Amino acid sequence: MAKTPMGNMDCFLTSYFLFFTMLFSANAQFAKNTYLIQMEKSAMPKAFPNHLEWYSSKVKSVLSTSPEADMDNEERIIYTYQNAFHGVAAKLTKGEADKLEAEESVVAIFPDKKYELHTTRSPTFLGLEPATAPNMWSEKLAGHDVIVGVLDTGIWPESESFKDVSMGPVSTHWKGACEIGTGFTKSHCNKKVVGARVFYHGYEAAVGKINEQKEYKSPRDQDGHGTHTAATVGGSPVLGANLLGYANGTARGMAPGARIAAYKVCWIGGCFSSDIVSAIDKAVADGVNILSISLGGGISSYYRDSLSVAAFGAMERGVFISCSAGNAGPDPASLTNISPWITTVGASTMDRDFPAVVKLGNGKIVTGVSLYKGRSVLSIEKQYPLVYLGSNSSRVDPRSMCLEGTLDPKVVSGKIVICDRGLSPRVQKGHVVRSAGGVGMILTNTEANGEELVADCHLLPAVAIGEKEGNYLKTYVLSSQSATATIAFKGTRLGIRPSPVVAAFSSRGPNFLTLEILKPDLVAPGVNILAAWSEAIGPSGLKIDDRREKFNILSGTSMSCPHVSGIAAFLKARHPEWSPAAIKSALMTTAYVLDNTKKTLTDASTAKPSTPYDHGAGHIDPIGALDPGLVYDIEPQDYFEFLCTQNLTPSQLRVFAKYSNRSCAHSLASPGDLNYPAISSVFTQKSATSLSSPVIVHRTVTNVGPPDSKYQVVVSPFEGASVKVEPETLNFTEHHQKLSYKITFTPRVRQTSPEFGSLVWKDGLHTVRSPIVITWLAPPM
Repeated sequence: MAKTPMGNMDCFLTSYFLFFTMLFSANAQFAKNTYLIQMEKSAMPKAFPNHLEWYSSKVKSVLSTSPEADMDNEERIIYTYQNAFHGVAAKLTKGEADKLEAEESVVAIFPDKKYELHTTRSPTFLGLEPATAPNMWSEKLAGHDVIVGVLDTGIWPESESFKDVSMGPVSTHWKGACEIGTGFTKSHCNKKVVGARVFYHGYEAAVGKINEQKEYKSPRDQDGHGTHTAATVGGSPVLGANLLGYANGTARGMAPGARIAAYKVCWIGGCFSSDIVSAIDKAVADGVNILSISLGGGISSYYRDSLSVAAFGAMERGVFISCSAGNAGPDPASLTNISPWITTVGASTMDRDFPAVVKLGNGKIVTGVSLYKGRSVLSIEKQYPLVYLGSNSSRVDPRSMCLEGTLDPKVVSGKIVICDRGLSPRVQKGHVVRSAGGVGMILTNTEANGEELVADCHLLPAVAIGEKEGNYLKTYVLSSQSATATIAFKGTRLGIRPSPVVAAFSSRGPNFLTLEILKPDLVAPGVNILAAWSEAIGPSGLKIDDRREKFNILSGTSMSCPHVSGIAAFLKARHPEWSPAAIKSALMTTAYVLDNTKKTLTDASTAKPSTPYDHGAGHIDPIGALDPGLVYDIEPQDYFEFLCTQNLTPSQLRVFAKYSNRSCAHSLASPGDLNYPAISSVFTQKSATSLSSPVIVHRTVTNVGPPDSKYQVVVSPFEGASVKVEPETLNFTEHHQKLSYKITFTPRVRQTSPEFGSLVWKDGLHTVRSPIVITWLAPPM
């Protein structure tokens, strides 16, 4: 049969499609991605003069020789690591990476991974500046210079928070540098900001060249996040700090006597692990004492998490690492940065709020929060039409969330618009409302946010309200064609009760990677935190915001993490001999679990008591941590022994053994035997009718209090198990003396959910508290 013109066309299209499919497959074969290549440093042959030449030789040995694979003749190696991590980051095809991974001297290969940021009242709230007490950093701490490395979006060096007035010379142990670039010179570093570096090779390999018209290719902070976290860590005191009149007072960091080194690893398109690991590696060589890392990238096995591996290497060199827990709460098991050698920080509120009220046409008053202050102010004497474009159905309507392009000016012009939280930034919704002609916005929480209220610096009169009030408000609007409201702003209010409260957004446990390691470790202020800000962007963070402020108020575990980093610096200055684990122990065992109404800390997402899965050991208490009495110390080899209990293969363990050529001594019977300040017992049933065997865990405490000290133990009761501590008394006769005890958990009645309690050692002066979690695993089917 003769082919028709359409048949010829079909044949042509099929051939065309097959040709381009083959071409795409060929291109994909030669597409390059960045990989972090960890090498066995000690395996370098003597023929090589240095490790970089050996690493380069290894990479070159696997490169494809086809012209397609290397048409651009680009440099493959983008970073060399030699302190917290050993090896290189290189651009390779998938085939090349596979070949390299098979090489004997290659320990592991990590594909580059994208991470995201976890985005002045607090010193007073934490007891760091009571009116009757002197500034503790004013005491001479010569020789104990503490430097905090902040991995973030850079720094705005002109901020008053980074002035170095009255600071002495920088310690000679500091080997860092002040890198120059767009808008940043060596003069921008001083005795407060002692170093500033940039890391972007991994970012550019994944995203493309940085557009220097849109962001600074230098340590200067375009985003504001890094300036805020750095100032929270160690900002110098600034009188009269405020955001548009809100939160007026003296802003200062947790450790105003500490020095800051800024490591810019995050850009407009995110933060990449090759850059993050390079920053950690360089920070260790520079001589930082503390690392503050307010970013995360989900959970993966310890040996597959390059940040975790680099943090292990930093810990081996005596560096304390504080990381944000993440903002994925209140979902369970939503944590990131869960390795036991990292201090994982959740977020809580303070006793300060920024109230705003909505007065409805029916006379009802609804209370919320806001940081709005602008020329457009709604008259409290006038009522404005109220509109909600959602419905009573469970189906999500994009208009109800005020997403870009969904609001009809004919419908919303001149009205206050109700917007549901979700899918787009809170301040972005206000911009959408304003662009459509709305005169105000009421942002309502959904079930995911509950009654937690986070204040924002909106571009139009706007207020955030809780879910219950929001449901009432929407019912009022949908049932009345003449619904009206007005909004009034009440400024700053102190003494809020109850506080602190665990933030709903704060990521939660359990730590499903290892149930025996309780995470988060503790919570710290992370809601409505005032700190220094970049003057390159408005306080809302939106490009169209032309306001410029020296301080901003932000919320997130990104804000709670630098609180802990700064307090760790504070402890390191007072106790320079303390290891990272000792500092962490002091922070955890002195943390408190009662709010300012003397009740258990509340979970903002449920308005019920929070648990150690929400708040870890509790809320940070800096003054208590200065004198903890006892500490649970952990050596790097102990952490390695913990890894030996994790069913890792010898090659997977090598990822952590590289620095000191470690091997397993099998000194821990189970992961629960790691000398952690929190205690988690896991019962495993063999069958539905039998109880688990008893679980025994061991702990060793070091006396950092008075030489002659006698501690008695107190353990809370549990319904599902009996708990026995041996011995029940610890008698110390020396400073730094170590004594051990064991805890036996004997099952009684299987529980369907975890039980929570505590173990406390008391000597009449100190209270050394460890949270306890007992978990029952279901028997195998």
